[in-house]
Amino acid sequence: MASTVLPSGRHSTAAASYFALTKPRITWLILMTTGVGYYFGARGVSIAWLSLFHTILGTALIASGTAALNQVWEREADAKMRRTQARPLPAGLLSPRSAVIFAVVISVLGFFELTFGVNVLAGAIGLFTLLSYLFVYTPLKSRSFHSTTIGAVPGAMPPLIGYAAAHGSVTPEAWIIFLIIFLWQFPHFYAIAWMYREDYQRAGIRMLPVIDGDGEATAWHILLFAGVLIPVSLLPKFWMMTGDLYVFGALVFGSMFFYSSVRAALNRTRQSARQVLLASVLYLPALLVLMMLDRPA
Repeated sequence: MASTVLPSGRHSTAAASYFALTKPRITWLILMTTGVGYYFGARGVSIAWLSLFHTILGTALIASGTAALNQVWEREADAKMRRTQARPLPAGLLSPRSAVIFAVVISVLGFFELTFGVNVLAGAIGLFTLLSYLFVYTPLKSRSFHSTTIGAVPGAMPPLIGYAAAHGSVTPEAWIIFLIIFLWQFPHFYAIAWMYREDYQRAGIRMLPVIDGDGEATAWHILLFAGVLIPVSLLPKFWMMTGDLYVFGALVFGSMFFYSSVRAALNRTRQSARQVLLASVLYLPALLVLMMLDRPA
């Protein structure tokens, strides 16, 4: 029987399309926060590297599957937005059926990797993250701007996965990291929505900047959450998770983030929103790295 061989270019295009479905840049951030949670959950004991490997792999799989399933759900909206119309599904590079099969397989593998490779609690948190993101946050995006608040919950769950993997339970230390990431998401995503509000409007996604005509409410939401983030970011020190160096750095980083938010509140331009976005993507990794470096032995 003769066999059909696809040109190598077809294989590489398909592979790149499946990889794009996993949203690798967002997955990298998820894995970073998962690792931070694991590091603090393992405090006082040596890191079990095999367990950490299973944690990172399982989280990567379930996060990638969640991202892919989200793109299947939102493929029609993505096709209406300039910033997303080149994604694999609206661009016709993959069929929805292929994307669903791929996403379900890696999600299931991720859940089993966390549950049996690490522990049941890590698997349960991972499953909750997937279900709440897909079946609560995603459908709410077309109905209410409060979807940002709902979506910030699964968005802040990865450090809990890491902490539970290392510690076997979730303690106040884990919830402090959760709270920092939860609050950080609001200025970050409001800035993105501000920059692309015409896109979101075309797609029928009711982000706050879409229904906030002059941008005043959006600006004040960004300012509020960036401001609240400063005292909340100091909680690790008072819970003996970090030392004085972290406090100094958190105040400096938080003040810089807040300053970009003040400028956005005063100017309310696309450029000022971009500056908030840039500040946010610099702030969180810097804060988390400093938190890890200044952890007491």
